[in-house]
Amino acid sequence: MIRTLLSHDLPRSRLLAALLVACFVGLLGAPFIFPGTQALNVAAKILVFILLVASYDLLLGYTGIVSFAHTMFVGIGAYGIAIASTRLGADWASLAIGFAAALALSAVLALAMGLASLRVKAIFFAMITLAVASAFMTLCSQLSDFTGGEDGLNFQLPEVLRPSTEFLEEPVLGVALDGRLLTYYLLFTAVATLIALLLRIVNSPFGRVLQAIRENEFRAEAIGYRTVVYRTGANVVAALLACCGGALMALWLRYTGPETAMSMEIMLDLLLIVVIGGMGSIYGAVIGSVLFIVAQNYLQALLKLAGSAVEGVPVLNTLVSPDRWLLWLGLLFVLAVYHFPGGIVGRLRLAAWTRGRAKP
Repeated sequence: MIRTLLSHDLPRSRLLAALLVACFVGLLGAPFIFPGTQALNVAAKILVFILLVASYDLLLGYTGIVSFAHTMFVGIGAYGIAIASTRLGADWASLAIGFAAALALSAVLALAMGLASLRVKAIFFAMITLAVASAFMTLCSQLSDFTGGEDGLNFQLPEVLRPSTEFLEEPVLGVALDGRLLTYYLLFTAVATLIALLLRIVNSPFGRVLQAIRENEFRAEAIGYRTVVYRTGANVVAALLACCGGALMALWLRYTGPETAMSMEIMLDLLLIVVIGGMGSIYGAVIGSVLFIVAQNYLQALLKLAGSAVEGVPVLNTLVSPDRWLLWLGLLFVLAVYHFPGGIVGRLRLAAWTRGRAKP
């Protein structure tokens, strides 16, 4: 059963399997294991980033495509939900219409970008995608009548998903069963389903061809594969998944704006997480997202505790100040890349393979 769900792509490392199970259980029971609004927001952000990083890894890790337009599709998904809910009303039909329109627009733009640009080499395609993403972000900032401009859009969800909706009068294990909790498990179910689908894609013949293109595009084309078609297909699939991630982000925040969904900071975070987790591995998206988002949200609190412990030591007190959290986050990234050049998943799988070879 598990082997089928994972499309026969097993972790191949006991430690990696244990980490994945811990992540799954932790995210599944996050509202009950880690009570509090901040912990729930962090868990929801992890879920969204797992999907976004996995979809971007389909381009970068499996196909070898460097794109800076991934957050554009995130924004399309988020704005599709927000605009439909604002214009048509806060009901399920409006969400469905907005989501379908966002998926259609994402597919058309990804197809157009793929057919027009993927024939050029990597660096030129990356620059084209950067220009397109910047133009789209500027467009969203200027069309204030539809997108709210720089202020973005606040919108309402269907009543069943609102925090004010309570399904039971008494809390269960100290947690109120309300619309917010239902929204979280909607995110969890959607992300788990899409990750399972993505595992099926990368382990299918289509996914194997993508990996062949990544390793040697000329050889893949020489044996009969139309590489432009496969690369364009990967671009469209990744765009659709990113659009889904943007829609889920908007559902959780009940708000979207240019900086929330399409900023270059989010694009850089996706790149960092792909490298930390391990390129060419869907499991790397899970491990990398959990580590990065947790560090991003709780590193300041840890530095505050460390600062109180070394209070009075001039230089050390300055270094461990909570205001220096970006410095320490960058240092952790450098150390991760240095010690895990193939990412955490790649290092764990290599260690497991080495131990297996060493056994008599």
